Amino acid sequence: MEDEKIVDLYWARSEDAILRTKEKYEKYLTVIADNILSSAQDSEECVSDTYLRAWNSMPENRPAVLSSYLGKITRHLAIDLYRRQSSEKRSGSKYALALDELEEVLGSGDVTWEETEGNRLTKCIQDFLEGRNKRNRQIFVSRYFYCDGIPEIAKAAGMKEVTVRSILFREREELKKYLEREGFAV
Repeated sequence: MEDEKIVDLYWARSEDAILRTKEKYEKYLTVIADNILSSAQDSEECVSDTYLRAWNSMPENRPAVLSSYLGKITRHLAIDLYRRQSSEKRSGSKYALALDELEEVLGSGDVTWEETEGNRLTKCIQDFLEGRNKRNRQIFVSRYFYCDGIPEIAKAAGMKEVTVRSILFREREELKKYLEREGFAV
């Protein structure tokens, strides 16, 4: 079923909307949650909560790209759950590893996109990414937004893992230089 029709079902308050969403996006949403939480049970809970959050938000919102809308909801829910579960110490999840890599650029504080949304840092990171070539931007976003692992990114991009690591390293270095030029102390 097309996304527009699924959104219409939400707006019509048809419970079929959740069934159609689950059929089309459950695997995609589960991957996002798994990358952050590394727990099948927690990921399942997050995905279920995504359907509820989408149901509750649709009367006010009409997303143009349903997959991105749902992915963002899942990501926020998974990060919130991750923070609650590991407030004292980070574990070895893909989310924690991705954050550790970005700490080299953004500093050792708990700076994430959710906390900086709407401010100058977010705008600078978006501007930086818009200036990158498509391949590097996709690799960067896969790693630091979706928290995909290096092996998954390499496979999807048709590259060796060492090449992906090298691209990510260079992009982090470029991001650091860009942020410094924009007046951020990194």
